[in-house]
Amino acid sequence: MTTVNRPGTPDGHRCGLDTAMEVIGGKWKVLILWALHEHPHRRFGELRRLVPGITEKVLASHLQEMEADGIVRRVAYDEVPPRVEYSLTEAGTRLNTALEPLSRWGSGHATVRAR
Repeated sequence: MTTVNRPGTPDGHRCGLDTAMEVIGGKWKVLILWALHEHPHRRFGELRRLVPGITEKVLASHLQEMEADGIVRRVAYDEVPPRVEYSLTEAGTRLNTALEPLSRWGSGHATVRAR
């Protein structure tokens, strides 16, 4: 694995998986990524409906973090009423592609667990 400097750790290094997990950590970010992959250019309310169970506060927080990480693009239109749309950046699309094998593994593992 590729290592990068990580100040504050005993060895000063970390692998790319650490960085990836920071970006997608938790239950909701992966589901937001998947929703934006299947439904590009979505408004906040539409995303909330596409990710059942997520609260407005968590969705807003995660979208801000994902925008800061460069995987989600936020476009605010100068209209009345105001309109904001979210979509995946190129990095977000690549991340989603990288998650596809994990999704396939999860689907297969779910059948194993059901036995």
